[in-house]
Amino acid sequence: MSESDTTADVPPFRYTAALAGEIEERWQAYWAEHGTFHAPNPVGELAEPAHPRAGAPKLHVQDMFPYPSGAGLHVGHPLGYIGTDCYTRYQRMAGYNVLHPMGFDAFGLPAEQYAVQTGTHPRTTTEANIERYKGQLRRLGLAYDERRSFSTTDPGYYRWTQWIFLQIFNSWYDPDARKARPIDDLIAEFAAGTRQTPDGRPWAELTGVERREVVNGFRLAYVSEAPVNWCPGLGTVLANEEVTPDGRSERGNYPVFQRSLKQWMMRITAYGDRLVEDLDTLDWPEPVKLMQRNWIGRSTGAHVDFPLAGDGVVTVFTTRPDTLFGATYMVLAPEHELVASIVPAAWPEGTHAAWTGGHATPGGAVAAYRAAAAAKSEQERTADAKVKTGVFTGGYATNPVNGARIPVFIADYVLAGYGTGAIMAVPGQDERDWAFAEVFDLPIIRTVAAPDGFEGAYTGEGPAINSEFLNGLGVPEAKAAMINWLEQHGHGRGATTYRLRDWLFSRQRYWGEPFPIVYDETGLPIALPESMLPVELPDVDDFSPRTFDPDDAASEPETPLSRAKEWVEVELDLGDGPKRYTRETNTMPQWAGSCWYELRYLDPHNDKVFVDPENEAYWMGPKKPGDCGGVDLYVGGVEHAVLHLLYARFWHKVLHDLGHISSIEPFRKLFNQGYIQAYAFRDARGVIVPAEEVVERDGTFYYEDSEVFREYGKMGKSLKNVVTPDEMCAAYGADTFRVYEMAMGPLDVSRPWETRAVVGSQRFLQRAWRLVVDEETGAVRVSDEPLDTKTRRLLHRIIDGVRGDLDELRFNTAIAKLIELTNGLTPLPVASREAVEPLVLMLSPFAPHLAEELWRKLGHDGTLAYAEFPKADPAQLVAESITYPVQVNGKVRGRVEVAPDTPEADVRAAALASVADALAGREPKKVIVVAGRLVSVVV
Repeated sequence: MSESDTTADVPPFRYTAALAGEIEERWQAYWAEHGTFHAPNPVGELAEPAHPRAGAPKLHVQDMFPYPSGAGLHVGHPLGYIGTDCYTRYQRMAGYNVLHPMGFDAFGLPAEQYAVQTGTHPRTTTEANIERYKGQLRRLGLAYDERRSFSTTDPGYYRWTQWIFLQIFNSWYDPDARKARPIDDLIAEFAAGTRQTPDGRPWAELTGVERREVVNGFRLAYVSEAPVNWCPGLGTVLANEEVTPDGRSERGNYPVFQRSLKQWMMRITAYGDRLVEDLDTLDWPEPVKLMQRNWIGRSTGAHVDFPLAGDGVVTVFTTRPDTLFGATYMVLAPEHELVASIVPAAWPEGTHAAWTGGHATPGGAVAAYRAAAAAKSEQERTADAKVKTGVFTGGYATNPVNGARIPVFIADYVLAGYGTGAIMAVPGQDERDWAFAEVFDLPIIRTVAAPDGFEGAYTGEGPAINSEFLNGLGVPEAKAAMINWLEQHGHGRGATTYRLRDWLFSRQRYWGEPFPIVYDETGLPIALPESMLPVELPDVDDFSPRTFDPDDAASEPETPLSRAKEWVEVELDLGDGPKRYTRETNTMPQWAGSCWYELRYLDPHNDKVFVDPENEAYWMGPKKPGDCGGVDLYVGGVEHAVLHLLYARFWHKVLHDLGHISSIEPFRKLFNQGYIQAYAFRDARGVIVPAEEVVERDGTFYYEDSEVFREYGKMGKSLKNVVTPDEMCAAYGADTFRVYEMAMGPLDVSRPWETRAVVGSQRFLQRAWRLVVDEETGAVRVSDEPLDTKTRRLLHRIIDGVRGDLDELRFNTAIAKLIELTNGLTPLPVASREAVEPLVLMLSPFAPHLAEELWRKLGHDGTLAYAEFPKADPAQLVAESITYPVQVNGKVRGRVEVAPDTPEADVRAAALASVADALAGREPKKVIVVAGRLVSVVV
């Protein structure tokens, strides 16, 4: 209970938690019954011509939707939701047609792991969790258009997720047009001879299977044997962000291995340039843009061919072709396809003992090292602090610029999936190569002059040295000259590459979207027709992916879907008569549903198209030429700054290229809210103990009579420091909780939670309540008398400030201004309606239930959701007078008060008169009037 609720002799009409709860429940029911926050569409089922905002300027605001976990919300979760709710309530009152929806990202591992442990179907768990979330969100008074809510697990939703997958599968990227085009266009070009097949044979000479294989090599969604993070313990592959730095799964702490598996991939790399370039069109935080640019990792340089001793060529990509004369060895990824072909039967004469890994033969050394590398995750292999390891393959390559014979190593810090899976090592100019060269006693040749006395790898600018025809050139000139030389001599070519890799799009789990793909007798994939969508998940008895040995990287996956034989083996008529097919038994990753949900909110019940073009153009279309379009404001945590946003941008661009949508980007403006942090406590063993059971005695903290130690951390189950919004609403009311969260600090800054401080927000709302309601009788006590001049000026200054703060999401300073106005009105015997009504309207974004109740008590019918937000009178914002400090030789010697429109000459004269004693008859050399600020006199 709050302090006010436990005080004796509480007046019968005081705004307490109990009264707040009653008011809030009543207004939540009213909003639901009247569809208060419904947003009208231009066309279709949700068009409402009589709506008060039909035809008004639109505003589309969206939260990153939650995963509905069984634990429900804690007070950190709704921080952004309350922020967007305050913003959209204000903008709705400011005249906009506001779309503010909420859905649920409900496929994924947590529900499936629970199903594995308990046998409860993931859908049962998920739907129960969603209902709990909906109840919690409603309790907070969040103004969503509930007609547009959905879950990614709804078959009616993932039907369109599957449809979008088919659009991607049936497309290819035309580098000349710089866009995706239908795969039928590619086939037509092959058939017409306007585009050559990869091996140059005429299209007519290819068999049907060969044609399908050629086309599959161009598709934006394709099947590939790919190195992946394989987690036998979870029975699935994991994305990099799901693997901890020590090479274990984030969920379950199982070991993760690198191995090759047949996977669905998406050719996001084709969009690398556009994904980088279009960042300039977005109103996003610069750090997020930088993270995206770094993840995409566009680099310019050269592909260089190194002939191998005997036969074959290793191609590397380097951003520093100017350093080629310093390449003294090569390193291949352990998985590189050429490794086996270059390993001789015996060590070459003169092989250093340190290069062999203690093995008698190159084959033994390479096999042992490859096995060890396969047992490590990508994070382990590429960690900066990792000691460099490797082994000599026994093979040599030739440096093409000087003919030098250089050894070829394998090392796990080189990854097969990055670049070409091979590097040329220039230890003089690369710190990682220097460290490797020191471990293996390899030559170091500087190719860029370092400052005198410099030790170690030099990565800065300088003239080329030890580089024959490049000597003396600066780095840019040397790069250009080397690329020209490589191309003239047939040893390489200029190139642009990306750190970004194609998106691994398969999961060996049950609880995900089934692929709308079947395989025929050739083993090649076939897209199902749209009429067969959705492909729904079958019911299964066992949700466990089987891998036989959770600690064995070689264990084979057996997906839950593969055991549903009647579903997997199916007879279909795909246009050439009934035939037997095999369904894809992997499922899509959780990212799939969140790649396009912003579009489905626009037209959630349309069963003809995934979104009507007119509705999409209205809510998300470009506003003018050169505009990218998209959601007007997208709010969520910075933890999704890279992958979710990158994947959504990729899908959106494909859909735009194919003509399905007008917007080029999904999210025009992005805002990252901060986190709620809370105290956590550890005992002497370092084990987290429940924060709510810790007591403080004389500045020391105890749990079950043992001393514990306090720390700050992000609120969550792992730190056992969760406070729920349900608790806060019960103790103080939802409006108090909302006001406290918004008043704690700037929305984009993390802030500490302090339950005891919530009472300050409650007292503010109680003072606002008392301006209208007599706590003893419940009567309305507002006067119709006009305000005095001073209070009127205060009112309009606050209105002007609050509008500016709300426009810029500065909710904490807006609340501070409302507190100032409330405090200014409180001493008056009776508050004037002239001030109280604007106060109630300005309070409504933050404390909507209380504001609705006060608005009703002030004599208004219906809801204030569409009442006009107060506007400041410009005349009341003009100061009555301005005080100028008057400096003489830099020191303030007087002050003069004048009207704001006083001419400069009069200000000067008044200022000189005010400091006549300080001047003592001296004539000023200079008098400077800084308008509205000060007068400086120099004598």
